[in-house]
Amino acid sequence: MYLSLFLLLLLVPSNAENPTHKKPLLVPSNKNLEIKKPLIVSSNSENPESLHVTSNSENLATTKPQPFSFLNHLKGCKKGGNLTGIRELKKYLNKFGYLNYKSTNGSHDNDHFDEMLDAAVKTYQANYNLKITGILDSETISKMAMPRCGFPDIINGTNSMTKKIQGHQHHGSTKLHIVAHYSYLGGSYKWPAGKTRLYYWFETHITSSSIKQAVARAFNRWAAATQYFTFQETLNFQSSDLTITFYRGDHGDGSPFDGPGGILAHAFYPTDGRLHFDADERFSIGAIPNYIDLESVAVHEIGHLLGLSHSTVQNAIMYPSIPYGVVKTNLQPDDIQGIKALYNI
Repeated sequence: MYLSLFLLLLLVPSNAENPTHKKPLLVPSNKNLEIKKPLIVSSNSENPESLHVTSNSENLATTKPQPFSFLNHLKGCKKGGNLTGIRELKKYLNKFGYLNYKSTNGSHDNDHFDEMLDAAVKTYQANYNLKITGILDSETISKMAMPRCGFPDIINGTNSMTKKIQGHQHHGSTKLHIVAHYSYLGGSYKWPAGKTRLYYWFETHITSSSIKQAVARAFNRWAAATQYFTFQETLNFQSSDLTITFYRGDHGDGSPFDGPGGILAHAFYPTDGRLHFDADERFSIGAIPNYIDLESVAVHEIGHLLGLSHSTVQNAIMYPSIPYGVVKTNLQPDDIQGIKALYNI
């Protein structure tokens, strides 16, 4: 039975120290970004059933607009159109890898629906199994507006969600069929052979046992599915392989959070090991309307920590988005096939 629990998150006091990072931040060298102070999570009860964490944040879910709300009035927009909010759509698709205006001479800081945007929308529709029209129909808008992982769908021009095709011998003839929907970047991002026990460390300000237990359950799901990896919490930051932290807004890694209802979390490929949750998000333990189940997000992000990219299979853990009020923690065949293929298990 899921705990009826809301995790409202507490703002960091001004005298909190910046966290220490073992690895350099993956940000452009021309930016001198400050590492923002991490979230402090505390509890007024050791009983998770009655856990209630107050917040003095000015960025509460009830006062901050939804990050993807700009999409609502773009319905029906298509190539050649000009409508306020299209520049925000371009930023959205650029964030997840569908656009790369930096590689062209064209201007993109405008509200014109140009050819590059048309191609990007079509690629997005293909990745999410939508009707490929280039038009922002209701189904496309609805999918884009869902809370999701901050990990891009297209990385350095490689579409990680493209279905893989393989020749297969059947009754003496060669037929093509889709063999997988999972993805990873050619096996170049994974933990070294023999590195099967991974130690994870919680930022010291995370004191909620419910949060720690939810993340631990998520790790255990991958351990059980792979029969290869084992995970163990460590209190020693220096000996950790993986780190779990809550941040809000711009926190210095080049991928700022955007408040409730947008980017839920993001994680980095091996062997970086960082997993960041958005401190402004409305997380819960279990299925609660208008809240996001923390364990469900953790299971997904751990997939990235192990080297997996996003999947096109909607019920797979590695699918990029998740609705409010649902629990999605069971690894699917696509997830298991993906991790076993990556590590040749």
